[in-house]
Amino acid sequence: MPIHIVFLVLFAALLHASWNALLRGGADRLWSMTVMCIAIAITCVVAAAFMVPPAVESWGYALLSALLHVGYNLFLVRSYRVGDLGQIYPISRGSSPALITLGAAIFAGENITPGEMLGIALVSGGIISLAFRGRSLSVPSLPYALGTGCFIAAYSVVDGMGARLSGAPLSYTVWMCALWGVLMPAVYIGLRDARSLFSLRPGTLSALVGGLVSLLAYGIVIYAMNEAPLGAVSALRETSVLFALLIGYAFLGEALTTRRILACAVIASGTLIIG
Repeated sequence: MPIHIVFLVLFAALLHASWNALLRGGADRLWSMTVMCIAIAITCVVAAAFMVPPAVESWGYALLSALLHVGYNLFLVRSYRVGDLGQIYPISRGSSPALITLGAAIFAGENITPGEMLGIALVSGGIISLAFRGRSLSVPSLPYALGTGCFIAAYSVVDGMGARLSGAPLSYTVWMCALWGVLMPAVYIGLRDARSLFSLRPGTLSALVGGLVSLLAYGIVIYAMNEAPLGAVSALRETSVLFALLIGYAFLGEALTTRRILACAVIASGTLIIG
């Protein structure tokens, strides 16, 4: 992988961990996430006006992916209700490469290599270490964190198939994100109301910026995947678990224990091996 791609993907990983930290630190995380999606939708609608639409065959995949992204948002928000960034983020992000690999073996008949099995074992071991404190579970929202990882794996597979059918992967991504950005506010209004969504709050600007940051991070990864192997890029991006650990410690006052450091390092190593 070219060195400039490595640095770009690492930068994207830092951006991804940063917007998750912004979400974790917010007082109303569902509202913050929805405002992020509004920023994403506006940006993508403007960008889509200058692009050729993706092939019709990929539209169903784009809609399904948008729905899965909404599920991902809801599970992520629920995970952060009681969990630390340094625990939830590594569990949700670290589990997805392992789930994708296992899913490909079950549903697509792909063989799992010994290296991938080692990577899955490392990721699983790191997650188990984060989930336990001593002999007891220390992550009450563990099911939601793992559910978030399942949504990540699902939309990753759907987007991979949809982008191939689209004939224009970048255009597909923009249209999918626009759909996602429209669906999330609709879900918020259904759960709450429109007035609270569009009311100005102290965190409005931060949430809007967070949406743009997340979109930039995803755009960098899409570019990197056109220049380097998909698996390697995806795995390298998951080193964001280490950035999340440091950001949680520096800005959110979370504990930086030896166990967390080692667990995140093991998860990052496992995702790199899988890639």
